[in-house]
Amino acid sequence: MSVASYAVQIATARGRLHPEAEAPTRTPWQRDRDRIVHSAAFRTLQYKTQVFLNHEGDFFRTRLTHSLEVAQIARSIARRLNLDEDLTEGLALAHDVGHTPFGHAGEEALSAAMRPWGGFDHNTQSLRLVTTLERHYFAFDGLNLTWELLEGLAKHNGPVDHPTAYVAEYAARHGLELDSFASAEAQVAAQSDDIAYHAHDLDDGLRAGLLHLPDLEDLPVVGEALAQARQVQREVGAGRCGGADDPRLRHETIRRVINVLATDLTAQTQRNLERLSPTCADDIRHAPWPVVEYSDAMRAANLEIRKFLYARLYRHWRVNRMTRKARLTVESIFTILSENMGLLPDGWREQALAARSAEKLADAHRVVADYIAGMTDRLAMEEYRRLTDLSSPG
Repeated sequence: MSVASYAVQIATARGRLHPEAEAPTRTPWQRDRDRIVHSAAFRTLQYKTQVFLNHEGDFFRTRLTHSLEVAQIARSIARRLNLDEDLTEGLALAHDVGHTPFGHAGEEALSAAMRPWGGFDHNTQSLRLVTTLERHYFAFDGLNLTWELLEGLAKHNGPVDHPTAYVAEYAARHGLELDSFASAEAQVAAQSDDIAYHAHDLDDGLRAGLLHLPDLEDLPVVGEALAQARQVQREVGAGRCGGADDPRLRHETIRRVINVLATDLTAQTQRNLERLSPTCADDIRHAPWPVVEYSDAMRAANLEIRKFLYARLYRHWRVNRMTRKARLTVESIFTILSENMGLLPDGWREQALAARSAEKLADAHRVVADYIAGMTDRLAMEEYRRLTDLSSPG
């Protein structure tokens, strides 16, 4: 399938750090996508928190299901914009592989613990995982992904004003301009991330009983979607539909929210492309503004949805209790293991002790952070018990 001139082109792709023969049946970005899906970091996302801890219910989103939903939205938008769908999908699938257990609560705890040792950021961790920490191949560490996919990961949130040491070093070594935008494909993946988590966090909040449909009536986009869904519910009639708490009503509302956000993003991006008239992917990268964007009205509405979620869901007292326990768990594991690196399991222990013996304390603490960041929610809870509970086996 041919793509637009402003899309990333296979013919001008910058290749991989370690040269490899191209696959006869897959494009470079299909190969990237497959390596991501088969990575250990991607698999662990199935037991990592999105908003609700993994053990709280089988039907809430996890980082894995969130990433799949982002990929589905991103691929649909990329198709409408005539971009490379495979590159877009790969970026969407990889964007969260660096997340800690317990979602943002775990990240905040690990970031605070690592502040004296270079900090912690899940976007940087995603890049480190696919370039260094995943070890499957004889010839290199990491997954040896294409330059274009790694660019999108490094600039997931746009130009990088204050890069971490790892990102800055990586960019300098591989000719990555951090002060410019990423490709249109990367921008679509990033915006699809927002669409997915806004819509699906609303859905999970309703499912958990922390939000109620009447709470959404005055919310822009969401209130209108709810009104439309209620109208359809009335037209279909009681033979198929239940009352105000009908799960179908929740689903019909959320799918309309996704559609409105994706449709506006696509339409405004098409207007931006007409205005910019790009002839190559670098024109997108060096544009004075992000090309993949909402209309002004939808951007304002999206901001209201975000504010609502922070006030009513992410800071709900039940969520606060959950995140407090998550932070304490990560903080405790880090403190115990960083003070007693001999307690780390095989492989990790040797790395940390070698770095400490060489007086590379930042590197030694980074090993501890890497070990914790790779944990699932349930592994972190089990590790906490093993380290603190005398009745638990070591």
